[in-house]
Amino acid sequence: MTLTVGDQAPNFTMATDAGGEVSLVGLRDKNVILYFYPKDDTPGCTKEACGFRDAVPDFSDLNAEIIGVSKDSVAKHNKFKAKYELPFTLGADVDGSVCEAYNTWVEKSLYGRKYMGIERATFLIDRAGVLRGIWRKVKVKGHVEAVLAATKDL
Repeated sequence: MTLTVGDQAPNFTMATDAGGEVSLVGLRDKNVILYFYPKDDTPGCTKEACGFRDAVPDFSDLNAEIIGVSKDSVAKHNKFKAKYELPFTLGADVDGSVCEAYNTWVEKSLYGRKYMGIERATFLIDRAGVLRGIWRKVKVKGHVEAVLAATKDL
């Protein structure tokens, strides 16, 4: 099933960087920026994470919670978060269930080789759990600003 703006966001529960747990139901009074990225501590993913990090005060003013999601382990998330001083939650979707629910586990191609991986994507979810913005095949440059602008419109 393809998700579109106006759909109810799929619920999720996953382990987090701090050894805790995060779920969409637990964030019902907040706007949620749920962004999917391929791998901790790689160039594009680091740049995207640092962009969101630098914009945390602006998102906080809009009652928005940022959650980064990859299939990396909690231990890898802990290292990544500490290295770049990321002040938001990193969800460890080790079994891929959240990626599947948001259709971000896709076939990719690199140098003619096909493989499965996480599509860089971001979902803006309002306080009622409704999708208000979807960005797929994200290019990092200018992305955080686009998400921030859309969040201001909620």
